Amino acid sequence: MQTAVLDQVAPGSKIYTDEAKVYRSLPNEYVHEFVNHVEKYVNGRVHTNGLENFWSLLKRGLNGTYVAVEPFHLHRYLDEQMFRYNNRKGENGRKLTDAERFGLVLSQVVGKRLTFAEVTGKVGETPF
Repeated sequence: MQTAVLDQVAPGSKIYTDEAKVYRSLPNEYVHEFVNHVEKYVNGRVHTNGLENFWSLLKRGLNGTYVAVEPFHLHRYLDEQMFRYNNRKGENGRKLTDAERFGLVLSQVVGKRLTFAEVTGKVGETPF
């Protein structure tokens, strides 16, 4: 777990977790605060509710949208959910409509190409 944090989280970031032992050895370059769920679930700004909400939405989205989820594409499902979650509201704090969020997606794919070979994991294979 510590390797994942070190690889993905910028030094100096605030990290809010529960009291699991796996987080106790994080380097001092992070501001690590935790909440003891035996005592309470929120301690001021310190809580894990946002992450628990994200995972709940991801699981409901996967179960309600897709017939089967391929492990090969899991990072893509996560990227989609992260985009939805991080773009719930615009810069002005107003909730984005589906059309506005779709326009944002389209503005980020211009000039990019995803081939069938990439989608199916067959990049570099020679055809029979």
